[in-house]
Amino acid sequence: MDTPARADLLVADAELVTTVDDARREIPGGWVAVTDGAISGLGGPADPEPDAARRVDARGCLVTPGLVNTHHHLYQNLTRAFAPALTGGLFDWLVTLYPLWARLDEEAAYVSAYVGLTELALGGCTTSTDHLYVHPRGGGDLISAEVAAARDLGIRFHPTRGSMSLSVKDGGLPPDSVVQDDDEILADSARLVDLHHDRSPLAMTRIALAPCSPFSVSTELMSRTAELAGQLDVRLHTHLCETQDEDAFCLETFGRRPVDYLSDVGWMTDRTWLAHVVWPSPDEVERLGAARVGAAHCPSSNMILGSGLSPVGELRAAGAPVGLGVDGSASADSASLWLEARTAMLQGKLRHGAGSMSARDALEIATRGGAACLGRAGEIGELSVGACGDLVVWPLTGPAFAGALSDPVEAWLRCGPVAARHTVVNGRLVVADGVPVHPGLDEQLAVHRRVSERLQA
Repeated sequence: MDTPARADLLVADAELVTTVDDARREIPGGWVAVTDGAISGLGGPADPEPDAARRVDARGCLVTPGLVNTHHHLYQNLTRAFAPALTGGLFDWLVTLYPLWARLDEEAAYVSAYVGLTELALGGCTTSTDHLYVHPRGGGDLISAEVAAARDLGIRFHPTRGSMSLSVKDGGLPPDSVVQDDDEILADSARLVDLHHDRSPLAMTRIALAPCSPFSVSTELMSRTAELAGQLDVRLHTHLCETQDEDAFCLETFGRRPVDYLSDVGWMTDRTWLAHVVWPSPDEVERLGAARVGAAHCPSSNMILGSGLSPVGELRAAGAPVGLGVDGSASADSASLWLEARTAMLQGKLRHGAGSMSARDALEIATRGGAACLGRAGEIGELSVGACGDLVVWPLTGPAFAGALSDPVEAWLRCGPVAARHTVVNGRLVVADGVPVHPGLDEQLAVHRRVSERLQA
C-alpha cells in the first residue's frame, strides 16, 4: 500500500475510533487524519499512517465525531440561575427574564457567545447553533457580534436570526422594547444571510431564520419567513410543542394545535427543525416524521422547567431527524453536550425500558442527528473521508473508568462525568489537554461578570 500523503493533523493510537459513519464503523487502535480542514484518512493499526504536521496521542481515549448542538440561547448565560425565575414554568420564567434581556447590546452578545461557545467546546461540541430572538431597539447588530466571537474561537457556528413581533399589548409575552415589525425582521434576516451565510461543504458559518414561538410572533411573520427561507435556501427554526400551556394557547388563539398551525404557515418541510417537541400526539409524530421535520431534543431544560419527556424514540422511528440541544443557559444552566447525551440516554431508558436507548444511540443523536437537523448530513457529525475535520478525544482513564474494560462507547456515557481532552474543529485544536486554546478567556470572563451585573441590576 502506498504511503498516504502528509496531513495537517493526525490523531493516533486511540483506544477506539467510533466513526458514526454510514456503516457505523468502529476502529480499535484507530487513527484519523485531517488535511485542509477535511478528514483525509482513517485507519487501524495495520494501516499505514500519514506523516503529519501535528500528531495528537489518543492512547487510553475514545475518539468520536464532534458533537452538534442544535438549540441554544447563548445570551442567556448572562442571567444564569437567576433566583427570581427558578421556580416557575416556561411562561413565568420568560416574563421574569424578558425585562433583563431588553438590556442586551453588541458587547453582551459577543461576550455571552465567547463564553458560551468556549463552554460548549470543553464539552466536546464542535458545531453549535444559536437562537437569538431578543433584539432591543438600539442594541446593535447582535448576530454579527456572535459570529465574530465564533470566528475568534474557531467554532463552527449556525446562528439563527430569531424574532418576536407580538408584545404584551398584542396578546404576546415580551415587552414592547424587544419586539420588531415584520418588515424590519425580514429585511434584517435577508441582510444577515447575505453577509454571513456560507454554502460550501466545509462552511464555518451558516444562518437560519427563527421566529421565536407561536406565542411571540404573528401568523403572517411565520408564513412570510417560510417564503423567505425558500427564496434564500436557508433553514427554519422555532420552538414548538414545548409545554401543555403552548397547546392551550394555540387552541385558544388559532383554534389549532401547534403542529396544525405549523402546517398552516408552510413550515411542514425538511427545511425545518423544531426545539423541544415534547407534546406532539402520536398522529402528529407521524406527520412530523413523514415531512422530515427535525427535532432538537433538550432533556435537561425539559426537566428543569417541568415541561415533560419528549417522545424521542417515536420521532426517530417515524423518520424525523433528532439532534441534541443544551438550550438556554438561563433554563438548563449547564451547556455540556456530554451531559445532554447522557441524560437523553437515561430518559430513553426511563420511557421505554433499559434496552431501548444505548450510549451509541445517544452518540448518534448528538452527532448524525444534529447534522441532519442543520442540513449538514455527511458534512459534520461523522468521521468519514471528505467530511469536516471535527472530532473529540475523550479520556477513558482514572478512577471513574476503573473496571470499564469491555465497551468504550458505553463507558463514555455511563461513567464520568467526562469533558473533552482535545476538541478539534476544521482540523485545528480549540481545546488542548482540557484547556481552551484561545488566550482571551480570563479577560472575557471579567467582561462577562461586568455585563451580567449590569443586566441583573
